[in-house]
Amino acid sequence: MKRYILLFVLIIFCKLGSAQELDFTVNINTPKLQTTDPKVFESLKESMLNFLNNQKWTDDSFDPKERIKCNIQMTIKDELSSNSFSADFAIQAVRPVFGSTYETPLLSHVDKDFNFTYEQFQPMNFTKNSFSDNLTAFLSFYVYVILGMDYDSYSLYGGESYLQTANDILTTIPPNAASAYPGWRSLDGNRNRYWIIENLLSPKIRDFRQAMYDYHRQSLDLMSEDVETGRAIMMQALETISKVNRSYPRSMIIQMFTNAKSGEIIEIFKKGTREQKTRVRSIMSKIDASNASKYRTQIGR
Repeated sequence: MKRYILLFVLIIFCKLGSAQELDFTVNINTPKLQTTDPKVFESLKESMLNFLNNQKWTDDSFDPKERIKCNIQMTIKDELSSNSFSADFAIQAVRPVFGSTYETPLLSHVDKDFNFTYEQFQPMNFTKNSFSDNLTAFLSFYVYVILGMDYDSYSLYGGESYLQTANDILTTIPPNAASAYPGWRSLDGNRNRYWIIENLLSPKIRDFRQAMYDYHRQSLDLMSEDVETGRAIMMQALETISKVNRSYPRSMIIQMFTNAKSGEIIEIFKKGTREQKTRVRSIMSKIDASNASKYRTQIGR
């Protein structure tokens, strides 16, 4: 009997120890679908969920409740052929805040006009240092960006190895694939996957990653116990981000930060001091100029 109990415990332990890191939901919208069988996209959704959620992406163990919550909203824009499509991908990831039920956004980004091929029931497999297909590379790239950003939020530069893996994925895209599938090269524009990882690994952005650690671990995670100190530390983090913006103007990662965090920052500093409100309005109006009026009117005085 003891042997059976021990075996049962070992099985449970192994299952817990190998728990996956990600908890993705996937939705596929097909508003302009004309020729492709809708079942193809049902199969695609299941393949994506299995690929994202049912394999190990790190060497660490995650409890089911610790899995990183992520969401993909894919909108099919064009049927380029019977098995080739163009789509917009809206990608979100959130992080729990210590001592609360609140989840703070880590990533809220739209990757537009992404082209890929997919055959119904096509398996999706990720192998480091080799290119399989554009969709697999795309999903793997964002997995490691999310892991890098998540780990950075818990320990200073803790996501370095995952960001390096995202960069490795980018550099293994063959020239012919990079030419056929835009978004992987600097010459494809100034707002694409190349610039996401270039920014995150650039020495000019290093202080941004320090600010992300301070913003999450030293500020948000403290607010359940000490709101005023947490808000003051967040103010310092925003000051750092402002300096990064001046040294690397119009960097993509700053835009991605404001896309994810603008609403949260407004809500937190509505109850700040007059001095904090004035400074936050100034910082956010400069780093997110297109929404300057929102900060002026919603943060208050």
